[in-house]
Amino acid sequence: MAWNDVSALWQDIALTVLFLVPALLTGALVLRGYAPWPLVRAILWRFRGASALFVLLIAVSVGMGIGLLAQERGLRRGTAQAADKFDLVITAPGSELTAMLATVFLQPADMGLLDGATWDEIAGHDSVALAAPLAFGDSFGASAVVGTTLGFARYLADGQITGRPWQAEGEALIGALVPLEIGAEFTPAHGVGDAVDDHAHGDAHIRVVGRLGRSGTPWDRAILVPIETVWEVHGLANGHAPGTGRLGPPFDAAYFPGTPAVVVHSDALWANYALRSEFTRDRETMAFFPGAVLAQLYGVLGDVRQVMSLMALVTQALVAASVLLGLFILSRLFRRQIALLRALGAPARFVFAVVWCFGAALLLSGALLGLCAGVGTASVLARVVTARTDVLVAAPVGWTEIHFLAVFVSVTLLLSLLPAAIVLRQPVVQGLRS
Repeated sequence: MAWNDVSALWQDIALTVLFLVPALLTGALVLRGYAPWPLVRAILWRFRGASALFVLLIAVSVGMGIGLLAQERGLRRGTAQAADKFDLVITAPGSELTAMLATVFLQPADMGLLDGATWDEIAGHDSVALAAPLAFGDSFGASAVVGTTLGFARYLADGQITGRPWQAEGEALIGALVPLEIGAEFTPAHGVGDAVDDHAHGDAHIRVVGRLGRSGTPWDRAILVPIETVWEVHGLANGHAPGTGRLGPPFDAAYFPGTPAVVVHSDALWANYALRSEFTRDRETMAFFPGAVLAQLYGVLGDVRQVMSLMALVTQALVAASVLLGLFILSRLFRRQIALLRALGAPARFVFAVVWCFGAALLLSGALLGLCAGVGTASVLARVVTARTDVLVAAPVGWTEIHFLAVFVSVTLLLSLLPAAIVLRQPVVQGLRS
């Protein structure tokens, strides 16, 4: 089809124009042959207080709608970006959603462990370019302490490390938002949140040697340490035979205490699908794509979004009804002026155009101010959500919000024809006496 051959930008522009067509046609028909602008400006100035309040109310309504629409889209994009580095995750069988929240978003969860034999099979697979075990369960303040490999730390930060990588157990790399400085020492606590035990690892002292670059994910508040450190702090073997002094892979299966999750990266897209199929085994391992789990979650939220969209439509309908009522009330403020125009012989269509233009000026001013308010609202909400979730949310106003604004303008300008028609039905004599 010809429409499919048009670029996305021009499709959005065409839709915006299409949504504005009713408003443009209405304005052309109402104003045909008349120029009521001087009289409309005089009325607006005469009743500037009430007019400004009405514009403000419209702007607040439009701004909140635009801000929420932009924020929802930005949150989806931010959470999807947070999962970009996690091509494939392999865990013990269980809930994919729970495992995804634990590995990608560092949410506390009880998960089974993969043994050394399984680790060897994953790490030694020909299609695996990077296999990184993760060990959760400890924390420092609001930061999760995660045991892993130096290769994964570099992969997560795209090689952007201030300071230096760890070279021995007891050293750590911190995320961009962790409130520690390079050279600082800390003692990890056992557990996370309300269940934390600050004295469980009192003999462990870890020194910060580097800071990872900003990733815009919850890992910006994580503290990464060699997985051997986590194992030894909990009194377990460190993954290597005694006396070897090794740090990082390869691990010895006989001394591998277990890991709740392994993050796998392959250079070929097809290999990721093959690995998922190979390591999806009943009662042994579960392999999944975090991005696919997020897509399923978006699907569930999409149903909720449809309900919310319906509620938004109802809300906007109520706003439109309020606009209609407000225009009728405002028109009564200059009822005497309109009656005087009619008594002097002004054509009915000219009077109709004056009243409609008055309402259109308020609506368009409120819509444009609401667009600016929506940009500000989206920016503020993005900062709040980013601070609360550590997911970098950018919520610029896009074409969806522009389409929303265009529909709102067209509908309300059509509705503003009713107050103008009602004004013409009012008796001239009563208007002069008011």
